[in-house]
Amino acid sequence: MTNSPVPVHLTDKLSQFSDLWSQKKIADLNDYEVKLAKLHGEFVWHTHDDTDELIMVISGRLTLQLRAGDVVLGPGELVVVPRGVEHCPVAEEETAILLFEPAGTLNTGDAGGPRSKAPESL
Repeated sequence: MTNSPVPVHLTDKLSQFSDLWSQKKIADLNDYEVKLAKLHGEFVWHTHDDTDELIMVISGRLTLQLRAGDVVLGPGELVVVPRGVEHCPVAEEETAILLFEPAGTLNTGDAGGPRSKAPESL
């Protein structure tokens, strides 16, 4: 028996939570997780030494602070942050994002601290 693919509706998934800076796993792809998060305010400066990180804005606006200069993303835009590049996400309004990264990647990367959270499945 084969597994049949099941569509994931991003709008429906986003309506199921309101907490900020808390990643929600919506799919697995090989050894990767596809996650959603809602952001508002400033996160922490951090790096992911072992992996690149794909960030796509679904709604709102995200400024990704980098030591080399800011990258600003609007809906439908994405960026791949290369491994080892220090970054700090900032959202001046509530912003919904999609993340794609290896399973087990800590949201705060090397920074750790009280904002570190494992993703919750939706």
